[in-house]
Amino acid sequence: MSSTRPDILFLVLDTQRADRLSCYGYNQPTSPHIDALAAQATRFQTAVAAAQWTVPSHASMFTGLYPSQHQVLQSYSVVPDELSTLAERLHGGGYFTAGFCNNPLVGVINNGLRRGFQSFLNYSGLLTSHPNQAGQRSGLLDRYRQFFKRTLARLLNQVQDAFARSEWLLALSLNPVMVPLWQTALSFKGNTQKSLADTARLFIERQGVGAEQPIFAFVNLMGTHMPYHPPLKYIEQFAPHVLRDPEARKYLRHFNGDVYGWLAPLAGPLPEHQKQTLDGMYDAEVAHQDAQLGAFFEQLKAKGRLDETLIIVCSDHGEHLGEKDFIGHSLSLYNELVRVPLIIRDPQGRFPAGATPDHVVSTRRLFHTVLTAAQLATPEEQALSLTADVADDPEQNRVFAEGVPPQNVVNLLHKRQPELLSERACDQPRRAVWMGNHKLIETGRDRLELYDICEDPDESLNLSDILPENVELLQDCLALFAGDEEDYAQTASRAPGFDDPEVQRRLRDLGYLED
Repeated sequence: MSSTRPDILFLVLDTQRADRLSCYGYNQPTSPHIDALAAQATRFQTAVAAAQWTVPSHASMFTGLYPSQHQVLQSYSVVPDELSTLAERLHGGGYFTAGFCNNPLVGVINNGLRRGFQSFLNYSGLLTSHPNQAGQRSGLLDRYRQFFKRTLARLLNQVQDAFARSEWLLALSLNPVMVPLWQTALSFKGNTQKSLADTARLFIERQGVGAEQPIFAFVNLMGTHMPYHPPLKYIEQFAPHVLRDPEARKYLRHFNGDVYGWLAPLAGPLPEHQKQTLDGMYDAEVAHQDAQLGAFFEQLKAKGRLDETLIIVCSDHGEHLGEKDFIGHSLSLYNELVRVPLIIRDPQGRFPAGATPDHVVSTRRLFHTVLTAAQLATPEEQALSLTADVADDPEQNRVFAEGVPPQNVVNLLHKRQPELLSERACDQPRRAVWMGNHKLIETGRDRLELYDICEDPDESLNLSDILPENVELLQDCLALFAGDEEDYAQTASRAPGFDDPEVQRRLRDLGYLED
């Protein structure tokens, strides 16, 4: 392998909406440091997550497959043994692979997402782990200390894993008395500052890394995830009314402790003053995390590592803050959840500085993009890299997202608000396809929404009754993508297939394909 292969930093800003970053047009200065990075990078204007929540979305980025192909659809799912993960491929190809993770759904649960990492540091559990790299400690006492900590961490991880997989334990954890305890014990949002410091140390000091060996580092940050507890200076800047208004503080306290409220849809529109509070506090968290990232990037730059590293900044999903009567990220495929930031800074020039491609791309293709940069991709995988010419796209610029509802959320809604479960189709899978200027969302078998993604990014006008032929054609594309299986959640494998001559003709007639 060539010794010029770059270090790769795969940075996932968990729960980060694209439309809350200044470089994506937001009218608040939430992200000056990310903006500065984006000015030196390629910023994809319409990047789409393959799923609406953490586990299937990460699995898609780590396998290059859509959720119905990799089948990691629930918190209890496991990446199939026959699928090689991104870290496994990179480790097998000579990279030193390290994970720095603040999300317990990725760093704690034994779901296969950690496969292939030589070092995986978890910051979200009862015991924050520390770097475990060759040669770092040599004394007998230190070895005993590390053994004890690893053993204790393993036991605690088993307890946390049980909570994530057990419906009964999950219900117990939603008890208002229990919420503050487990949020504190889990270090729910991890430790952004420490995880970034440990990541920088790996890139700069390279302890345990072979001479001329490139590094692949996956980092997950949880700064913008609920609950909202940003430092005072950011509240003063983005949500000053919270400091003045006792009712706003009361609502915020309730919201931060209402875990069920993070999962369930709203029964009606969120009052404007509550919406203002959520918006301001979310923005404050975005700005706080951005400042920490700025210090991290500056540290890499000062040590000469920034220009030796391919940096990918993205998100696994966004967040509903009351839009369309949703909170959180459990159910929908609206843009608030599946339109995510994607910024790639490449010192080798494959992603030009200042470029802002406007075609729709899927974050699952980061798998192919990273393997291509690492010189480990097959020809078929290279064709799906985001460096490939759009005109040669084997998937003809069609992008999909799949929203299988988390089963624990469905079960909780069935017990607490069965009428809302039915009314909002919370137990039904959702699929969406982006093609040309349109996006079609299909919920279950009979709920259809068509939006113009260019003219109506907020998805306020459903065009399904106005453009029935477009709906029918995009439904055909979804059907070809999904196959004919009746049980969506049990489908073993799906693959796009769009070579039907009649579908191709109709696509051309409606302007989705060029002759």
